[in-house]
Amino acid sequence: QVQLVEFGGGLVQPGGSLRLSCVASGFTLDYYYIGWFRQAPGKEREFVCAISRRGLSTLYSDPVKGRFTISRHNTNNTVYLQMNSLKVEDTAVYYCAASRYVYTEREGQYEHWGQGIQVTVSS
Repeated sequence: QVQLVEFGGGLVQPGGSLRLSCVASGFTLDYYYIGWFRQAPGKEREFVCAISRRGLSTLYSDPVKGRFTISRHNTNNTVYLQMNSLKVEDTAVYYCAASRYVYTEREGQYEHWGQGIQVTVSS
């Protein structure tokens, strides 16, 4: 069974850090491009970042550029999202997703999705 599961969410103060993990099972992560998306209350889901199959290329949305870092360890079937200098506006449910053929920020191109994990930035 193909599955993606996110870990590491929670409550953090503004300026703090969190690291999310996305663990894949039922398929080999090496063959997939991985993206992170987020959905804030009352808003549409938006692209956060993506990483190529071997981790040699990354994409970031403007709101997170310079603060978030995506990385992957294919041997562990895991992708990470390091989030630093967190802001209140980063509060959202974060999703990881896998795309077999396309390296993109368009969520419609991702075939597999995690269930999402809550990140709350608040003092």
